[in-house]
Amino acid sequence: MRALRILLIFVVILGGLFVIADRVAVNFAEGEAADRLRTTENLAATPDVSIKGFPFLTQVAGGSLDDIEVGIKDYEATAGNGGQKIRIDDLQADMKGVEFSGDYSSATATSATGTATITYDELLKTAKSEPTQVAPGVTANVVGLSDGGNGKIKVTVEATVLGTKLPEPVSVLSSVKVDDGTVRVHADGLPKFGGVDIAEDRVRAITDFQQKIDGLPGGIKLDTVQAAPNGVEITVKGSDVRLAG
Repeated sequence: MRALRILLIFVVILGGLFVIADRVAVNFAEGEAADRLRTTENLAATPDVSIKGFPFLTQVAGGSLDDIEVGIKDYEATAGNGGQKIRIDDLQADMKGVEFSGDYSSATATSATGTATITYDELLKTAKSEPTQVAPGVTANVVGLSDGGNGKIKVTVEATVLGTKLPEPVSVLSSVKVDDGTVRVHADGLPKFGGVDIAEDRVRAITDFQQKIDGLPGGIKLDTVQAAPNGVEITVKGSDVRLAG
């Protein structure tokens, strides 16, 4: 009986030491992975990396990790041609089936899903914010974007008619969608500028706009987008997503 008790104590101690060793190893690995991701993606700050699943050491022995969560506070994505950038806030990605090389210099996830936000101020940079002529004597430009409720964006336009700025900006509710990696904003109706008759295509040249977003981390792509109180919320997804190397 005494021998059994000693054996049980020994097993508990070994188990405790294994858990400690496992947690130390996973913390070290998370730090290394975060540093490599920062270098690979040329990030301004070190991202948050959390390796899920227990035990970690047995996953390492198998050469594959079940689940890694990555958080990037601010990410500058490529905004179409010309080298412009657009800031993506609070990118949270969940990587599944992460396989890595023997020297840990590269890692690739079988699949990834995630969420992020593009603020309205950031998206406004893609709209025509400089006054543009839409009809003889009439100029207009987008001056604000905000939440219009029910998944719509409120697009606020300022207009000048015959040299006189209209006393109040006009606004229109717009739909937003993703099409082949491009965020597209399309007015549901057309605003009126001081009663002046303006061709629809000229008005839409102001109210409607789009922004292609490339170069997201690891090659993930835009999937869906929806208007929300603080900006447009996007979801992303991808396969064979490169985390490092």
